[in-house]
Amino acid sequence: MKALTVDELKTILREHGEWLLNSEKGTRADLTRAELTRADLTRADLYKANLYKANLYKADLTGANLTRADLYKADLSEANLSEANLTGANLYKAELTRADLTRADLTRAELTGANLYKANLSEAELTGADLTGANLSGANLYRANLYQTTF
Repeated sequence: MKALTVDELKTILREHGEWLLNSEKGTRADLTRAELTRADLTRADLYKANLYKANLYKADLTGANLTRADLYKADLSEANLSEANLTGANLYKAELTRADLTRADLTRAELTGANLYKANLSEAELTGADLTGANLSGANLYRANLYQTTF
């Protein structure tokens, strides 16, 4: 895991924002294997960011934009992802134990083999998501939209 200072994280997020506006400027966020335990990423724009194997344990990602982000094997245990946009995100084998995904948008998200043990998915949008082999033991799916979801 690579530890990041608050200033380094702010720089990465700023440059990512520039990249989103104009791909010739700035740099796509590469947070591969980043140590982001308890990080405050509330409403962060991480569209298409690379968070491969990142440690986001207990991170606050409330309302964050993680559309099409790569969270392959990321640790999101006990993370707050309420109202986050994870449309088309790659969460293959991600660790989401006790994560709060209340009202999160997981439309067409790849959750194959993800661990969602005791995760809160109440009112989550899971249309077209792939949950093949995912662990949903004890997960709260109250009022979740599971239309065309693959199990």
